[in-house]
Amino acid sequence: MAIPASHIKFLKQKMERPTLQATLCIPLNGTQILLGMKKRGFGVGKYNSFGGKVKLGETIEEATLREFQEESGLYSKLEHLNKVAEIDFYFPYKPEWNQTVHVYTISTFSGEPQETEEMTFQWFNKNEIPYAQMWDDDKYWLPLVLEGKCLRATIIFKEENGENVMDSKDINLV
Repeated sequence: MAIPASHIKFLKQKMERPTLQATLCIPLNGTQILLGMKKRGFGVGKYNSFGGKVKLGETIEEATLREFQEESGLYSKLEHLNKVAEIDFYFPYKPEWNQTVHVYTISTFSGEPQETEEMTFQWFNKNEIPYAQMWDDDKYWLPLVLEGKCLRATIIFKEENGENVMDSKDINLV
């Protein structure tokens, strides 16, 4: 049973913010978005943007660029990052997955996307994003980001038939 949206504010007061900090970098090129298909690890088999965990001694922005380069083969600079969202993800059935994800878009980069050990890639028109092959929550917040909006969100997942399925969301424009 889904958690009613009216209860999320109460739950947020009871839950500590995740200590795990992660990043997501969304490359944009005019009317297109570059997505990677995860080949291994967290989110395998799903399209996503490029990102991962912040390492000790790294700033969030440095981690964003490092993960972007490692997973896509593209290069950019800190000044080209545009922070668009901060999302707290909760997995009550697997709390070690709880994380705050710092989301950036980037439109200035160099190189050609390269398949890596972790990701393959594909450019999509912004109006043809394969939401059915992505994390369940992406269809709610990604369109807002692509409209140029900034947001703060809390997403709670549940496990259903071995899949991670969004149970509830609270998305606020900032």
